[in-house]
Amino acid sequence: MDVGHFTPIEETALLTEYARALDSRSLRPILGDTLAGEVVGKIDYDFAGLGVIASVVCLVALRAKMLDERIRAFTTEHPDAVVVDLGAGLNSAVFRVDPPPSVDWYSVDLPAVIKLRDALLPRRDRSHSVAASLAEPDWTDAISGDRPTMVVADGLFPFLSERVVVAIFRHITDHFESGMFVFNDYGTVGRIKRFASLVTTRKRMFRTLYSQWGFGGFKDAHHPETWNPNLKLVEEAGALHEPDVALFPPMLRVGSRIAARFPASARNTRILRYQF
Repeated sequence: MDVGHFTPIEETALLTEYARALDSRSLRPILGDTLAGEVVGKIDYDFAGLGVIASVVCLVALRAKMLDERIRAFTTEHPDAVVVDLGAGLNSAVFRVDPPPSVDWYSVDLPAVIKLRDALLPRRDRSHSVAASLAEPDWTDAISGDRPTMVVADGLFPFLSERVVVAIFRHITDHFESGMFVFNDYGTVGRIKRFASLVTTRKRMFRTLYSQWGFGGFKDAHHPETWNPNLKLVEEAGALHEPDVALFPPMLRVGSRIAARFPASARNTRILRYQF
């Protein structure tokens, strides 16, 4: 399928899917999402031109696995749950997690991305697509709010303004009665750190990502509680402390283990979970 009409922000969904596909093709996959490879194969796009390097592949795969584990635990405990994947892109987490058949799963993203998602991913009972902008409060209109809810965001917030991020944090507890909110986080992202972290791709995607990165982040994982006191931090997990770091290529594995010893570096790749 042709995605030449995608805007730069919509293109970012292709980068993460390609990273998951590359992981699935490695000899020692972390996530092992073979469906990602099938999806990438159906898209007419110069993926190789993205220049995705090993560190991006490993960290995208590892954070997805960490999020999957938390969704799986929640839906096991709450078989009547709702899962809401914000900025879902082409993510096939619903197939990886394989929740109980009583769980409703909603994938929320921009209309063009949802159209591509619906065309390429297999159908699944009680899996729903929501074509909406998260900058508008109506993205929850089609989603039930009276059941235990796991809201998840993978790689989303850097591409939103702080105003929109704060609005999402507040809107979640306005609409959903109870549940968990889990997402990957990069800590505080200043201009220098942003430049260093984004020089992980060749120029085309670098320009795309750098031009779209709009959220400065936060150091203290309790900070979002100041935006919404109905959220309570229950977990801060550093990806670099995970056992799966042993599956990284040798040089990256050594560098990651060194980085994990420094709090500022460990915050770059953390998973945060809040209860409401």
